[in-house]
Amino acid sequence: ALGGLPAPDAIFIGGGLSREVFEAAWAALRPLGRLVANAVTLESEAALIALHAEHGGDLVRISVARAAPVGRLTGWKPAMPVMQWSLIKR
Repeated sequence: ALGGLPAPDAIFIGGGLSREVFEAAWAALRPLGRLVANAVTLESEAALIALHAEHGGDLVRISVARAAPVGRLTGWKPAMPVMQWSLIKR
């Protein structure tokens, strides 16, 4: 999918990361480019953890909640947490 395109400065993977997707993206990324990948499932989190162990970078877990009705009052309704991995190609 990246063939024929100039080498990107940054690649963002919103979900569905696999080793094959990572390897293709990493090969296409220019030196000092940034790769950012997100995961919400246990399987994709496991993939991020394994790749982080091999390649380093920053691993972050983000939790967000939105205000929502709770009867006549308002409370926080959590969204699914997102694991985010980012690294720079050196």
